[in-house]
Amino acid sequence: MKAPHILTPQHPLLQKAVALYQAGKPAAALPVYKQLLASFPDDAMLLNTLGSVSLQVGDYADSVAFNRQALQIDPSQPAVWFYLGIGLKQLQRFQEALDSFERAIGLSADFAEAYCNRGSVLQDLRRFEDALRSFEQAIAIRPAYPLAFNNSGISLRHLKRYAEAVAAYDRALALKPDFAEAWCHRGVALLDLNRIDEAMTSYARALAIRPGYADAWYNQGLAFYKLQNYQAALDSFERAQGLKPDFDFLPAQILYTKAQICDWRDFDVGLAHLKSAILAGRKACFPFALHAFSDNPALQRKAAEIWTQAKYPPLPGFPAIAGHAGHDRIRIGYFSADFRQHPVAFLCAELFERHDRSRFEVTAFCYAAVNRKDEMRLRLENAFERFIDIRHLSDRDAVQLARSLEIDIAVDLGGHTTNSRNNIFAMRAAPVQISYLGFSGTLGADYMDYLLADSVVIPAASRQFYTEKIVCLPDSYMPCDSGRPISERVFRREDFDLPASGFVFCCFNNTSKITPAAFDGWMRILAGVPGSVLWLSVENPDTAANLTREARSRGLADGRLIFARRLPSMAEHLARLRLADLFLDTLPYNAHTTSSDALWAGLPVLTRMGESFAGRVAASLLSALDLPELITRSAAEYEALAIGLANQPRKLATIRARLAENRLSKPLFNTGLYTQNLEAAYSRIHERQLAGLPAEHISP
Repeated sequence: MKAPHILTPQHPLLQKAVALYQAGKPAAALPVYKQLLASFPDDAMLLNTLGSVSLQVGDYADSVAFNRQALQIDPSQPAVWFYLGIGLKQLQRFQEALDSFERAIGLSADFAEAYCNRGSVLQDLRRFEDALRSFEQAIAIRPAYPLAFNNSGISLRHLKRYAEAVAAYDRALALKPDFAEAWCHRGVALLDLNRIDEAMTSYARALAIRPGYADAWYNQGLAFYKLQNYQAALDSFERAQGLKPDFDFLPAQILYTKAQICDWRDFDVGLAHLKSAILAGRKACFPFALHAFSDNPALQRKAAEIWTQAKYPPLPGFPAIAGHAGHDRIRIGYFSADFRQHPVAFLCAELFERHDRSRFEVTAFCYAAVNRKDEMRLRLENAFERFIDIRHLSDRDAVQLARSLEIDIAVDLGGHTTNSRNNIFAMRAAPVQISYLGFSGTLGADYMDYLLADSVVIPAASRQFYTEKIVCLPDSYMPCDSGRPISERVFRREDFDLPASGFVFCCFNNTSKITPAAFDGWMRILAGVPGSVLWLSVENPDTAANLTREARSRGLADGRLIFARRLPSMAEHLARLRLADLFLDTLPYNAHTTSSDALWAGLPVLTRMGESFAGRVAASLLSALDLPELITRSAAEYEALAIGLANQPRKLATIRARLAENRLSKPLFNTGLYTQNLEAAYSRIHERQLAGLPAEHISP
């Protein structure tokens, strides 16, 4: 009988491979191990070694194949199941990886690393409660396990248990003070708690340990951004990009941060790269930023779909939801981080108060980052039948709460904006889910059924650019508070450094909406109206300096740009708007709430209508006020009309008089009528759902 062909430690090729590996050269050792495999194809230990070395050099598919071969020979080895799981995780085959780690644990109940990696895969599957339990099991086996504490912190943060997350990171750091990742993650959780100074300290510690840590530079940039220190944020973001050129969504973050301070260096180049990256399907741009840069609704849809798939994909494993029958009233749930002094709240407050309580039961689900009981928050708490603070609930618990209350229609007031919690909708909080007001575009998410709009912001021909079905409201889609007070204080131009005489153009939009092209047009307008000035909402000194420099480079004398400071109350802001003669809108991202503010104060708004939702909002408002003469469709028409109105005071006076008359007689500021129209739309949507019909476009 022939003796089996056995690989021995003395084999020269094995000795060569081991020597290369021990010298820190796994890539050189790998082909030598593969040579051995030709002679010893059934050696489980060799296959296991090949799986491990392939994993180290990043050949994940080969690693998985080698480990599977090893397991066919001997399936009783927990370490092989463990390394198979790691390879599968790297290939993003998460369910298979989970099964592999569970096989390893089944064979070795005290395998702490398997429990820890199992938890990491459960995080990838967004099963954060299960992940946390897996990390706790790893820690029970090995109490001094800094990685497990760090990973516990990540799960706790996703579960909105931010203080506990910080405590977990502190446990990790007590065991391993030079754990850069734990310092960085600790900073993220502290930023969630709005403890910005402490977050900054954590990022600094991470970077002191590892200066080339791209994630720490990026998160430090987010903290600076939150402090509105945009230049420092930009410096941090650019450091992150230099270290990791393919950092997800960072190109847009850099361009948008520069836009906040009107730093337009290489703007066209950056925008061209951003557009090409989106078209190529890369993770380059978060949707909100693109509204400020592009008026192309097809490109906006593509960016939204990429973002949603990366950040808020449909979540498997959560029970399906059926319709709720037998309610006396339709149960509406409004979800928002902005139930506070915020433009969304300013627009919606009266709507919430006016809902017909005989037909609708209205609940607020509030997840504001900070529980600040300002005047608006207190008003809104009284506007709803239930006002529920869900800040500290996990997304899953928030969904279960909404389902337990049998909400019929969940209305998302945030979309892709700051502090949004779209995972709540990915798990389906209600049988019908609607995107409304806070984000002016498609969410690119199949789980959002409807988008509330009107025929101006989304004409029928443009519905193809939205994944939602469009609910077309009569008049304008935008609500308002018809009781918004305007201060009786009489301001003088000199109170705000405005010239006593001469024409005052203004734009109180966020400076990120001012593009180089828009600014070029404004400079031509000022040149065409001698003695005129442009009044802008600018407090950041870097922004003011950049705009002043840009104006000089276009031949404008100093003093033609006037920068407005923030006033203590909205009522005073509305009163001071009356000092201006004409509001100049921006494109591609129109004035939204700022248009409503100006028109409510009696200030005419000149807009240029674009192609996307965000670029057609001011036209929607003006149409609902029956002032179509202020809607233009090209840069040339916009500039000519601005100059013409400034040089023809009688024509402008006629428009102001019509605005004053229409303000209280046309639909835009008729909140009672608006509420009836919205409720009619809700009723039609609910009827379709009860009848078992799919979502469909709805027109008045």
